[in-house]
Amino acid sequence: MTAFRKMHGLGNDFVVFDARQGAVSLGAAVARAVADRRRGIGCDQVILIEPAKEPGTVAWMGIVNADGSLAEACGNATRCVADLLLRETGAEAVAIGSPGGVLRASRAPGGLVTVDMGRPRFGWAEIPLARAVDTLHLPLAREGVEDPAACSMGNPHATFFVPDVAALDLARLGPSLETDPLFPERANIGFAEVLAPDLIRLRVWERGAGLTLACGTGACAALVNAHRRGLAGRAATVMLDGGELSVAWGEDGRVLMTGPAAESFRGELDLAALAA
Repeated sequence: MTAFRKMHGLGNDFVVFDARQGAVSLGAAVARAVADRRRGIGCDQVILIEPAKEPGTVAWMGIVNADGSLAEACGNATRCVADLLLRETGAEAVAIGSPGGVLRASRAPGGLVTVDMGRPRFGWAEIPLARAVDTLHLPLAREGVEDPAACSMGNPHATFFVPDVAALDLARLGPSLETDPLFPERANIGFAEVLAPDLIRLRVWERGAGLTLACGTGACAALVNAHRRGLAGRAATVMLDGGELSVAWGEDGRVLMTGPAAESFRGELDLAALAA
């Protein structure tokens, strides 16, 4: 039996396995079975904490989407893993290795966690896109939404700015946009309604997971793209279906995201049976 924790950041939920003391076999099929909300535990992503691989880090975080595909970054999962490691070590700050690079997290007031998500990237090949286009105005449209801005927050994002995000059918729009040929590695699709220069309402169709209650990298991308468009300042509260995140894009180019992390329950699972 393999121990796990069920955690979430604003309802964006994860099954977390700690492989620092012993290997955990987690292939795509097993991850899909774990993530299944009817036959497994249910989650948006499966997270694997492994021994540190880079100097100065306390652990490595692997991320597998609910569909079994690998993800480079996940802001809400990083907060959850950081919260676990901060409690474990008693430190005020930790550095965590990930496929998207080293992420530094620290304790914030009120029990919240701040993660330095690094510098966004805007080059078409860095996101990546299939061809050279203006990443501030993608030639992409579906059923009344058009002209998104794109960036990478360690993973690819496209943000549509809309007058009323509640009026959109994300379950209809999301799958087609996520898999558009413009995105060779698929993309996270955000729909943002800018309510004020420091307030953004956001819903996200997450690559490999679908409609989610919150997306940390999506919130960062929404603020960054809104500022690039002249629609918002460098800091904003981002209102997601599951709650609020504070996002700030510093003058140094780094994006800081602050929000809660929670543990729902712990248990044990027979991964071998799932793999059968």
